[in-house]
Amino acid sequence: MKPAAKSNIDQNSVPLLEARGITKVFGDLRANDGVDLVIREGEIHALLGENGAGKSTLVKILFGSLQPTEGTVLWNGTPVTLRSPSEARALGIGMVFQHFSLFEALTVTENIALSFDSDVPQRHIEQQAGDLSIQYGLPLDPSAIVGDLSVGQRQRVEIIRCLMQDPKLIILDEPTSVLTPQEADTLFETLLRLRDEGRSILYISHRLNEVKQLCSRATIMRHGKVVDACDPREETASTLATKMVGASIANLVVQPPKDRGDIVLSIRNLSMDAANPFAVALRDISLDVHAGEIIGIAGIAGNGQGEFFAAVSGEDMQEDAESVVLEGVPIGHEGISQRRKRAAAFIPEERLGHGAVPQMVLTDNMFLARHASDADEFQKSQPLRVIARNVVNAATKRVVEVMDVRKSAENPPAAALSGGNLQKFIVGRELDRTPKLLVVNQPTWGVDAGAAAHIRQALIDLAANGSAVLMISQDLDEIFEASTSIAVMADGRLSPPVLVGETSREDVGLLMAGGQSDAA
Repeated sequence: MKPAAKSNIDQNSVPLLEARGITKVFGDLRANDGVDLVIREGEIHALLGENGAGKSTLVKILFGSLQPTEGTVLWNGTPVTLRSPSEARALGIGMVFQHFSLFEALTVTENIALSFDSDVPQRHIEQQAGDLSIQYGLPLDPSAIVGDLSVGQRQRVEIIRCLMQDPKLIILDEPTSVLTPQEADTLFETLLRLRDEGRSILYISHRLNEVKQLCSRATIMRHGKVVDACDPREETASTLATKMVGASIANLVVQPPKDRGDIVLSIRNLSMDAANPFAVALRDISLDVHAGEIIGIAGIAGNGQGEFFAAVSGEDMQEDAESVVLEGVPIGHEGISQRRKRAAAFIPEERLGHGAVPQMVLTDNMFLARHASDADEFQKSQPLRVIARNVVNAATKRVVEVMDVRKSAENPPAAALSGGNLQKFIVGRELDRTPKLLVVNQPTWGVDAGAAAHIRQALIDLAANGSAVLMISQDLDEIFEASTSIAVMADGRLSPPVLVGETSREDVGLLMAGGQSDAA
């Protein structure tokens, strides 16, 4: 997409929305500290910052989900109190969240109808949704079951539902994180049309090249405060990232290519039925992962990546033991603890509840993940198997230091960490074992630029030291930066891996959408 940010916005006009001195306090934490923000009519305005910078708190206040401790919100120059999202929508503020709030068993129309009063006829909603989807180039079948839609189509449902409220300001949170490059281009065209109609958009994204292309202003937050404001068109992605984190972000150091080592993980004809009506069946997947390489698995969410991770990690075991082989040993009948004992490590997509227990402190989460694979180290010898607290504490401290995990207490609960810092802890917890095989699902999901660079470099270094890495990711920038070869998962099938230098984003995007690329 070519740069298309508008430049004829009247900077002297009354702002559509203005936040003055917004402060939000949770206990001892000042999530927002005197935040000022101005959004004018007909502009796409970026809100940037690290994980934990205060962006989510601010937009929840602007959308009526939270009330500020101090400060004022003005709409067209008039102070307003937004006590709920319904009041924000009535005023003209709409929001499309990063994580969709759709019922998979209902139709598109039925999902949209839940946002309206019960006296609005569904046939009217169906007609309007269909008309808007055509008008804005986001084609949808209003009668389709949401569970049958791709992730990109589900996002269209969220956007159409938002547009049916006729918003003057639309807040978008990481809108392209689940889209193919082609779907992202379609979304950008839609956003530019909305802007040209005079609507305003507050755009939250960690993808800084998108921000440069779309946005004419950017407000940058750090530690709950606004630290800078700029025209992103006049910045580079690197300078924007530096403004966000307060320091330069090092470029990834990719090791020189060398001959692949032995096969560490071998998958042969792996097929598994869908566990429920909304799951995806795996179909005849075969793949070899060698020592010293990172195979990136690209794909749109909901195409079988979660099921594939569960099969490789042992959360779901296979009928045929030979379908998953680790260093020559069939492990299809073994569970995750047995596979961990064979020097495999696994990092799931969901941080809280899957990768870590929210209420447990970091040391307990460390022990929970490694008590089987590191039993001799983490537990004292017989006759009583007592936790070796000093060893667990030392391992936790080591991971915190190596991965630069920032925390507010010495040993806080996992839920007390920001998303990016918790992800660094979970990744570091597995890397600390120096596994022979690492399987990671969405390693930098929702993570800021600094933390993402740290995690990607750690994966590259692990492979350079002789480990095999299987990385599942929806972020094509990440896939191309960190992988040695790329395969694509679509509808439960996996394409043959192709060397990074022999494919392109367009080729991968076509495969993600279920098409055929030239490289394939």
